[in-house]
Amino acid sequence: MEALPKALEVDEKSPESKDLLPSQTASSLCISSRSESVWTEAPRSNWEIYRKPIIIMSVGGAILLFGVAITCLAYTLTLSIMSLKVLKMIGPAFLSLGLMMMVCGLVWVPIIKKKQKQRQKSMFFQSIRSFFLNR
Repeated sequence: MEALPKALEVDEKSPESKDLLPSQTASSLCISSRSESVWTEAPRSNWEIYRKPIIIMSVGGAILLFGVAITCLAYTLTLSIMSLKVLKMIGPAFLSLGLMMMVCGLVWVPIIKKKQKQRQKSMFFQSIRSFFLNR
């Protein structure tokens, strides 16, 4: 076994010693590069899968409606000049922010669907590979 430099020598009892020691085999490197939970994970419900895009779209819709309300108030109410300027700047800003969040959520859904299909294909090919290798 190759001797470690003095700078890398660490007490064997410390938790840092495990991080600093080099890996001995290529298979341990492959195992550490992938998360085990990805391959042994139980099927998730639709809510767990699409929770984040739904929340992003809902918040984006709320911000969009708030921007619509502020913009409508800015053009229908008779307020002081300073208040009108502020409302006319803030209203469209909320409109654009809400629309951007809604679009991000809407685009996120097809990305998740594509990843789910790839994961199913990957698990299928992995099962075929293990079938032929275990003969």
